[in-house]
Amino acid sequence: MADPAVKRDGVEADELPQRAEKKARVDGENGGGGGGEGEGGEGGEAESENVLCGFKTSNVLNDSAREKTMFIRGKLADQEAVVILEKTPIREDTLAELFSGSTLKLEMKNDIYSTYRLHAPPHLNEIKTTVVCPATDKHVTKYQRQESSLVEETGEDYQSITLPYIQKQTFSVQWVYNILEKKAEADRIVYEDPDPEVGFVLLPDFKWDQKQVDDLYLIAIVHQRDIKSLRDLTSEHLPLLQNIFQKGKEAILQRYNLPASKLRVYLHYQPSYYHLHVHFTKLGYEAPGCGVERAHLLADVIQNLQSDPRYYETRTLYFPLRANDGLLSKFKEAGRL
Repeated sequence: MADPAVKRDGVEADELPQRAEKKARVDGENGGGGGGEGEGGEGGEAESENVLCGFKTSNVLNDSAREKTMFIRGKLADQEAVVILEKTPIREDTLAELFSGSTLKLEMKNDIYSTYRLHAPPHLNEIKTTVVCPATDKHVTKYQRQESSLVEETGEDYQSITLPYIQKQTFSVQWVYNILEKKAEADRIVYEDPDPEVGFVLLPDFKWDQKQVDDLYLIAIVHQRDIKSLRDLTSEHLPLLQNIFQKGKEAILQRYNLPASKLRVYLHYQPSYYHLHVHFTKLGYEAPGCGVERAHLLADVIQNLQSDPRYYETRTLYFPLRANDGLLSKFKEAGRL
């Protein structure tokens, strides 16, 4: 189960997740991934001081040549920190400047084939950077490369194993309340329905740099504060879910000109943090955590609850847990794995 102290879903290190923020930042009190995915941070494009100039590297926790990401552990002002680096995508609207403003160094030429090193202008060669500081042991563990196991959780398992484990953890979601109360990230809100029962806030996830819609990623966070996850949903929540589904799609069409047929709308189980939220991503973008072992399409969730009001209270659910996840240990102790 992902560390819910770290902001936003899809941040599993073994999924090589995290699309880090455009400018380096220091996360807030929860070490979370997001005020601009740090807690309490504000969005925006303003230049920031180089908080990384004093960063001292300890070790690389994880890296991927395919995803062009690296997770580094170290010290920042004598505090434990994790820095996440990711190369930004090449955008079609920058191609003309990229070709005209870059320098080329020939590496190899053979008949019609030639290979070069292209040195792009600095503003077209950004590295998105997330700073988690101070980082806890949970953050370090979270970003380390680990094997995962698929867990089978019955309704009884949830009540006897998972729920007690969740209740004993100190997983703060204050950063969520900051968003809902407009204390942070208010300028990033794409749409809000303020209704306390069926309302929600829709805003970009910071795994998305908002420079192209090909990797569009938004999160709808509900105003209700007593719904932890999929397991809490009953038919009473159908108006809420249907409202998110309909108005979220309408807001995305209006803002980004992307129709519902191009969207993947889903919930995670287990979620990364225990306050109900829904993911909106561009269909075709392989967002972290969008696989069948973790993602549940919102359309299916609505239909399941229409058929059985207590569907998710009793249904056996499957989800991956990483090797050193405390919840995995609880399932092993109970003889369920």
